Amino acid sequence: MSDMVAERAGAPDDAPVLARLSTLDRFLPVWIIAAMAVGIGLGRAIPGLAGALDTVRVGRVSLPIAVGLLLMMYPVLAKVRYGEVGRVAGDRRLLVSSLLLNWIAGPALMFALAWLLLPDLPAYRTGLIIVGLARCIAMVLIWNDLSCGDREAAAVLVAINSVFQIVAFAALGWFYLQVLPGWLGLAQVSAQFSLGTIAGSVLVFLGIPLLAGFVTRQVGERTRGRDWYEQRFLPRIGPVALYGLLFTIIVLFALQGHTITARPLDVARIALPLLAYFAVMFGGGFALGRRLRLGYAKTATLAFTAAGNNFELAIAVAIGVFGVTSGQALAGVVGPLIEVPVLVALVYVALWLRRRLPEGSA
Repeated sequence: MSDMVAERAGAPDDAPVLARLSTLDRFLPVWIIAAMAVGIGLGRAIPGLAGALDTVRVGRVSLPIAVGLLLMMYPVLAKVRYGEVGRVAGDRRLLVSSLLLNWIAGPALMFALAWLLLPDLPAYRTGLIIVGLARCIAMVLIWNDLSCGDREAAAVLVAINSVFQIVAFAALGWFYLQVLPGWLGLAQVSAQFSLGTIAGSVLVFLGIPLLAGFVTRQVGERTRGRDWYEQRFLPRIGPVALYGLLFTIIVLFALQGHTITARPLDVARIALPLLAYFAVMFGGGFALGRRLRLGYAKTATLAFTAAGNNFELAIAVAIGVFGVTSGQALAGVVGPLIEVPVLVALVYVALWLRRRLPEGSA
């Protein structure tokens, strides 16, 4: 996604939330819907599109899709302040609370919601569980800024989540898709899924852009300075993430257009657990921050880092493991369509709470 909060004269900190979003981010749901429509149109107009896309592959993913996925991830990871990982800014209670919410509560909640609300749709259910494992490292910086959260604390949590994605994603995927369902007597994911398969997808589609983002930041800051890197360079490459996302959506819907138009209620059913997830994670994060007396700024940061998800990574893993035409991939694509308007609404909720709660008591 574009990862840019509007920094222009007409958008001060007390301006309306939508006015402080960049044009690209403000209309993200519109761009996604337009990409879906274009994809469906292409799928109907070009019957041989699927075969053409599968001609050249990177692992199990066609080359055009692989390029789109990498373009989604690179600008996001170039924005992370990797130097913040080694030192925890602020209260350690914030760090511990964020890790618990992101890596224990969040995946468990999405697992429960997916099984409760999609018991008869295993592909979409699996896709949502994968979404629950992909913790937010991108758009959360936007929501945090719009809600007047703690920027330095957000930078630390984003950097830590980036590292945890590499270390923990594959193991958690194996646990929630195979081990835990087995313990509970539920259906497990088919044999095509394995720890190695998902680890390979994470290493390619997160590891490569993570390395590129780290190198870019190191070289950029050393040669031109942090101010130039963050104020000039990042805004220029930020839209590339959105272009990569829209390109991927166009291809996905070109290949799945017939299924989608024939079963529109499936999209609505995918949206329901996502809506519940955002509400519970944000509310739980805010309540926990208030109980710990973190203050409003850090409480807002805790709530938004808990509620957001890295849909770029979820889409990449779903495609890499299950294929571009899979229901798992479709579930990931529905994610940002729902996330943007919901989290914009939650920014308004956070600002409303800010006016009614003392800063020191959250």
